[in-house]
Amino acid sequence: MKPSLPTLLSINGGYVDTAGFLALHGLFTAHVTGNFVTLGAALALGTSGAVAKLLALPVFCAVVIFARLLGGDLTRRNLPTLQIILTLKFLLLVLAALLAMLFGPFGDGDGWQAILTGMTLVAAMAIQTTAHRIHLGSAPPTTMMTGTTTQIMIDIADMLRGARPEEKAATKTRLARMGAAVGGFAVGCALAAALFLFLGMACFLLPPVLALAGILMHAGKTEPKPA
Repeated sequence: MKPSLPTLLSINGGYVDTAGFLALHGLFTAHVTGNFVTLGAALALGTSGAVAKLLALPVFCAVVIFARLLGGDLTRRNLPTLQIILTLKFLLLVLAALLAMLFGPFGDGDGWQAILTGMTLVAAMAIQTTAHRIHLGSAPPTTMMTGTTTQIMIDIADMLRGARPEEKAATKTRLARMGAAVGGFAVGCALAAALFLFLGMACFLLPPVLALAGILMHAGKTEPKPA
């Protein structure tokens, strides 16, 4: 059974975050708030990559604003907004893969080559996160798993204590969707770690393939109504 678009996005989110972390001196490219922790560690320990971690959040925020404005304009023009936004993410992932293979491995996390590659990946994940929130808002997040995991544990606890019959069906449906999101993200993380060890910088070739699969999966479907 083929995965849904949100599950495919979750796999890509986990993959890009893990591959970026391994290749770019601890840079989180999808879960950007984690860079506050790694920035503090880099400053305390004197390791490289502090500049990229410092830039990640403002770059992420700027791209989210851009994606929202672009999406609104596309919608007003009655264009296939989600498909175009996902295509932009695909192009950024292609660029990031080319940069990683051209300049990597990155010995210095503060070199312009590593920063450019990292910010390209951050921009791609910012677009994915924005597209998800606007067009796939009913699905669990695809780049951050803390809230989803918390809700899964709450639902399991409610089932264990004996949920009312009318609540069980909704809880089971929610658990299935959230479990797919967390499971997909975990699969992406594991796959990225394995391919990074075996392929090095060539591991960045897979995210554009996954992104293209998402575009093809969405093509021909009715556009979800933007939030």
